[in-house]
Amino acid sequence: MNAPTTVRVDKWLWAVRATKTRTVANDACSSGKVRVNDEPAKPATKLKVGDRVQLRGGGHVRIYEVARLIEKRVGAAIAAECYIDHSPIPEPADPLSGLTHGGPAASIDPGRRDRGSGRPTKRDRRQIDGLRQRDR
Repeated sequence: MNAPTTVRVDKWLWAVRATKTRTVANDACSSGKVRVNDEPAKPATKLKVGDRVQLRGGGHVRIYEVARLIEKRVGAAIAAECYIDHSPIPEPADPLSGLTHGGPAASIDPGRRDRGSGRPTKRDRRQIDGLRQRDR
């Protein structure tokens, strides 16, 4: 079976598991969140081995170098062999900035609770109400 010489960028992003669905990859390209070799990419932009793909989303930037072209979605282990990840290492969350789960985040957004933590207790409710009153 011959390997393709070029592949659409939306297909490749989906195939290497950079996006959950091809539709999401297509929408990311259409909205300007994908760049190929520092140029804005449309969904049909053709990729070659050695191209750099930059994908913005979720508050961070992922940068991939195309090592192998694939059109079909494959397992995670095989997909990882198809690119070289040049993404910058995300900075650790500052515990005082309110970006961590649990602690100070509640003081930033009093209505936010950790998923799966259940209903607020009476004590939690009083603290939330106190924070809401303070923020007004």
